[in-house]
Amino acid sequence: MSLAESRAFFDTLNHDYVAVHKAKEDLFWSTYMAISSDDEGFARAERAYKDFIADPEKLQATRAHLGALEALPPGEERDALVHGLRGWQALFEAHIIESAEGRRLMHEIVEAEAALFAKRRTYSPRHVNDRGEEEDATLSMLATNLATNPREERRRSSFDGFRALEQWVLDNGFLEIVALRNRFARALGYPNYFEFKLRKNERMTPAVLFAMLDDFTARTEAANARTLSDVRARHGEDAVAPWNLRYFTTGDVVRQMDEYLSFGLSLRRWVESFRRLHITFRGATLQLDLLERPGKYQNGFCHSPLPARRNERGEWVASQINFTSEAKPDQVGSGIRAINTLFHEGGHAAHFANVVQNAPCFSQEYAPTSMAYAETQSMFCDSILNDGDWLARYARNRTGDAMPPDLIRARVATRQPMMAFDNRSIAVVPYFEAALYAMDDSARTPEAVLALARETERRVLGVESPRPLLAIPHLLNQESAAAYQGYLLAQMAVSQTRAFFLRRDGYLTDNPGIGPALAAHYWEPGNSVSHDDTLRSLTGEGFSARYLADECNRSVDEAWAEAQRAIDAAAARGPAGEGTPSLDARIRIVHGAELIADSTEGEDAMCTQFETWVAERYSR
Repeated sequence: MSLAESRAFFDTLNHDYVAVHKAKEDLFWSTYMAISSDDEGFARAERAYKDFIADPEKLQATRAHLGALEALPPGEERDALVHGLRGWQALFEAHIIESAEGRRLMHEIVEAEAALFAKRRTYSPRHVNDRGEEEDATLSMLATNLATNPREERRRSSFDGFRALEQWVLDNGFLEIVALRNRFARALGYPNYFEFKLRKNERMTPAVLFAMLDDFTARTEAANARTLSDVRARHGEDAVAPWNLRYFTTGDVVRQMDEYLSFGLSLRRWVESFRRLHITFRGATLQLDLLERPGKYQNGFCHSPLPARRNERGEWVASQINFTSEAKPDQVGSGIRAINTLFHEGGHAAHFANVVQNAPCFSQEYAPTSMAYAETQSMFCDSILNDGDWLARYARNRTGDAMPPDLIRARVATRQPMMAFDNRSIAVVPYFEAALYAMDDSARTPEAVLALARETERRVLGVESPRPLLAIPHLLNQESAAAYQGYLLAQMAVSQTRAFFLRRDGYLTDNPGIGPALAAHYWEPGNSVSHDDTLRSLTGEGFSARYLADECNRSVDEAWAEAQRAIDAAAARGPAGEGTPSLDARIRIVHGAELIADSTEGEDAMCTQFETWVAERYSR
């Protein structure tokens, strides 16, 4: 087998993958954004993509070419091909389905999930909003009303909407999909789907994962209990009811902050802040769909239909990236949720746009890309929004007045006590899903699953969760199901990364050294290295959970003292620098099929277009 034959095989893999991946992702976007109702077409494209990445003949051929290349003397072309084919080998091994039964079951899962999604698109929970009006509500609207509405009966209506969604999920095929996923995992030699996903996505055993989760929950048990006790002491026992807890811990402060973090200005704040961090997108095309509407998928996500890479001629192929949020601009708290989504999904987009490798398999969101690795990028970016110096610099009302220091302190005073609870809320999901997939099919009744959900929430959180487990959309899609632990592992890595930059530079907000460092150490390698390797490359130490536990266990006074130091240091540094001239991206802001704004005339003009569009259609 010659070098030329291996080159031709490698180039064909790259081109064929891009075609099947883009076809699937384009239909994913149009159906999930409620632009198209071609659910059957999406299911076909999804099956074609799954068939490609799980084709045993492709794995066998990849191994054969690798074997032939490794027998040749080292050289630039030979070494590049070995590197690229090893990436393909890792992708195929992460998805390969050796048995015909496994492939058949995978097709059944895809079809069942497509049918569930099509039904879910027509179901809308209802609640009573801030104005006392009963309305259909998205998940984002339910969560925001639950946290900010001053009337208990209206908050309760949003919580009831979550619980109604849980029952709908159980009554419309989710448990049958769980059974199908387990049959699929067993056909591949795994005891259940949870262990299958954990080993494939994070290359981790359940014993290792739950040792980490048990250690984290043990370290934060006292802080979590102290928070709940304090809430009871200040507001009474009813304050820890799941429809009251978010309001009594954060709601009033969020309402006060709303004036300084309006939805209309969220796009400009994101653009300016990323510029000053020197985060760029290497010529990518970004499409952002930020507003709620009927039928649209009710959770933020970022996918890259065209993965970034260098092609066979060494030319740069910039990525195409879609990301979305579910904001309702005239709802209190929508601006805070919007800016969080822009930083979070924008962090994903920056990651995928900056993978500099020679095959598209290195720059995509599925295994062998670790979810913890992928989420570290997005969660690091959105973590900056909670910093006192970021709020002091960027949070301003319509007349340009900065957020008062007392309000920033109030934000710290409400957020810090909830850090343990919030991170334990992530841990609830893998504890629940592991138990769910371990149940016998005959025992997995709607009543038993709801009882398991409530017991898991009470055991880990000390109370029932304000966000009921079965209302979490990740559980319904096979790509995100049994993978939620990645968020907590990522949160641990985020705290470790933040600690490194604070040691090295002393600050995070508008730090121009952050973008280049993340690109070099975290983004450019893509999934060609492990999550632990990226951490070692930047921070000099392997993965550690202690930074997050330490953050969760800080007192309010300690957290405020740190915020004050950051604010004072930012003031001493003077006005923010101009940052990069642009994000180096072609950006389109859409609302379904409607184009709201774009960067054709520059990012500043795009932000003005967006602000005008929002102002003309929404007012409070």
